[in-house]
Amino acid sequence: MPDLVLYQRDYCHLCDMALAVLAEAQAPEFDSVWVDDRVELEQRYGTRVPVLRDARDGRELDWPFDAAAVRAFLSAAL
Repeated sequence: MPDLVLYQRDYCHLCDMALAVLAEAQAPEFDSVWVDDRVELEQRYGTRVPVLRDARDGRELDWPFDAAAVRAFLSAAL
């Protein structure tokens, strides 16, 4: 199970952009979780998506982010 989680919504153009940024940053494998599926996630992430979360330490990177920000986020966990 990957340590990274991308919280997103269905039909979210920002989420599509985030996926492209993660690919550009060569982010390691991550899980995608749709906040629309669960009330608690909708309440926590509803207006913030997309959000990249490191499950190991709970850090979160809110949109907007670019490839450099993703790389910095990933390297801070090391």
